[in-house]
Amino acid sequence: MKLVIEPVPEFEKDITKLSKKYKNLKKDLDTALKVLQVEPTNESRSKRISGLGENVVAPIYKLRKFYSEDFKGKGSSSGFRLIYAFINDKIILIEIYHKNKQEVEDRERIKKYFSSKSNNCLIKK
Repeated sequence: MKLVIEPVPEFEKDITKLSKKYKNLKKDLDTALKVLQVEPTNESRSKRISGLGENVVAPIYKLRKFYSEDFKGKGSSSGFRLIYAFINDKIILIEIYHKNKQEVEDRERIKKYFSSKSNNCLIKK
């Protein structure tokens, strides 16, 4: 069964911004998403993000093994990080960034969409 992939609005802005510098990013992202559809929680590629607080109502993952044509010779160590949630056969894309420009994920963005206390929470009880 094919998983549904759905980005949050800020994710689209991340892609637009990064694509200006990294010309192959959209194609590389498509490849990464095909892999995620087969194994969305594979621990050798993705790591579940901890310490988000008890109000975050979905498992959030960071994909670190992200191959990019823009970094030939680096293998899967391109430096891109893809933050996503995996819930009920749906992958929700939260954020993409390069680790040289940003050290860690935007936890406020995660909480905006996945905290039970947020008006924007994508998970309804």
